[in-house]
Amino acid sequence: MDASFTPEQDEIRRTLRELLHSRCGPRELRAALETPAGHDPALWTALAEQLGLPGLALPEAHGGVGCSATELALACEETGRALAPSPLLATAVLAAPLIDGLGTDAQRSELLPRLAAGTLTAALAVPGPALGTALALTGGNGGDWAGGGRAGGVQARRTRDGWRLYGQVDQVLDGHSAGLLLVAAHAGGFARSRTLLFLVAGDAAGAVRVRQTALDATRPQGRIQLRDVAAELLGDEDGREVLPALASAGDTAAAVLACEAVGAADRALERTVEYVGQREQFGRTIGSFQAVKHRLADAYVAVQAARSAAYYAAWAVAHGAAMPRGATPPRGAGSVDVRLRRVGATGHDGPAADERPGTARLALAQALEALRTAAAEGIQLHGGIGFTWEHEAHLYFKRAAGDELLFGPVHRLRAHAADAARLFGTQEVAV
Repeated sequence: MDASFTPEQDEIRRTLRELLHSRCGPRELRAALETPAGHDPALWTALAEQLGLPGLALPEAHGGVGCSATELALACEETGRALAPSPLLATAVLAAPLIDGLGTDAQRSELLPRLAAGTLTAALAVPGPALGTALALTGGNGGDWAGGGRAGGVQARRTRDGWRLYGQVDQVLDGHSAGLLLVAAHAGGFARSRTLLFLVAGDAAGAVRVRQTALDATRPQGRIQLRDVAAELLGDEDGREVLPALASAGDTAAAVLACEAVGAADRALERTVEYVGQREQFGRTIGSFQAVKHRLADAYVAVQAARSAAYYAAWAVAHGAAMPRGATPPRGAGSVDVRLRRVGATGHDGPAADERPGTARLALAQALEALRTAAAEGIQLHGGIGFTWEHEAHLYFKRAAGDELLFGPVHRLRAHAADAARLFGTQEVAV
């Protein structure tokens, strides 16, 4: 197989970088964060109409481009470089694959073309600070995160007129502005306890949405209160496919987030290198000091290793399983892939179902760590200006911290991957 980037993939990266350079500079970014939605609708329209970004990984039969998760991840590497605030993650990475995988033919035909065109945005709402749990990133997603039949979370009740939802969901990415809410709710009480997904219109009667103050302003979040809200069940009522579908969406999300974090880390390091090459101290640029060189070299190695892991994770997710024997990993995926493959291996013949999520989780952990390192070095080496709110350095650090709060922490991503790979036998890994 030819594992190098295709001309189409290179074109997506180049075109997107040019567009974001002209439309999402530091000034435009800060202006977008101050809007009620937390992003620039004009930029989102450009991403949708010019590049087809929301439908990049959706099937052509439903208005998408028909590419794989690899192309979506590579595109998100560029949005990560610019910290571009947009509904892309919530809509195309979290919500759309679930609708495509679980929805009925009528639901897919109605919703996916609008999502692919960017005229409809969506948000995945899971109760409490449980997004990483629901996506099976930091542990098994078969627990009580959806409410468990007790108070809290979101409860679903079936009536003669259809399903009704009650409850509150916090920390929903783009939940305050999305036109469609994909809500995870508990149904059946103790007798037939199960988690189901429901479609709720953003302007539905009884739904109260408020934008929250988030650590990372480039990832706007909302609180959603559901007060006897009418909802449409996504897919079948038995709910047997919901948890596996969420875990599968978590695989893709982890790979995409890893590439996005790599893009942000690369840009943060790039800005720092530019600065230390200009700033003078004691009659010479501070970048010429050996201690500064060592710190930047360590950050560079971390970013390149994370890029290798992220590219392999995106390739593995797109191909549906582990790298087969004799296959060549994607360009830029070096020796770190061997470690990923070994950690993700199940020890059985046939498709390695546990290898793909293990790979993605490890890649995400390494990328978040590299972003945190590059952003922290950027703040330190920028000196006093790096600590001010007016400078962009702290935005990259907040992206690293915010992503780890939402999808991590790093040590739990790694611990869950180790559990799935049975690296430590049958015992639980201490976290």
